This record gives sequence, C-alpha cells and structure tokens, in this order.
Amino acid sequence: MNYVGRVIGENFSGDFLKEVLMQVPAELPFRGPEIYTKGDYHYHCKVDGEFVWFQGYEEIFYMDEKIYECYFHGGAIR
Repeated sequence: MNYVGRVIGENFSGDFLKEVLMQVPAELPFRGPEIYTKGDYHYHCKVDGEFVWFQGYEEIFYMDEKIYECYFHGGAIR
C-alpha cells in the first residue's frame, strides 16, 4: 500500500490517529474503520475496490473543521 497524508488544520492529534488505526476491521484491512468518533474528533474512511486492487481516502475532523486528510491505494503483488 502507498499513502500520503497531510495535516491541514490546527488541533491535529497523532494519538487520535494512532488510536483509529488500531481499530482496523478485518473485513476492510486497509487503514481504519469507516467511522470513528472520540470526543470532538471524528474520523471517516472510504475505500473502493477489494484487497487485490483498492484506493481510499481518510479524513479527520476536529468539531466541524477538517484537520487531516490521506489518500491511499494498493493491491496484491504477484
């Protein structure tokens, strides 16, 4: 998998992102779950495709402000 993310607002929490990434569901083993919320932090992740060929986008909001975004893609290597 390749990915690139960036912080685009204040109040970014690396600890929150690490917590989210520990919640990865077995049926979508890419980044984090589709939705995760803790306090004022909200995480969203959308994935298109399957494990053999996929692309996705994740974002973190602090209250209503987007503060982080990440694009990722990958697939099976033969």
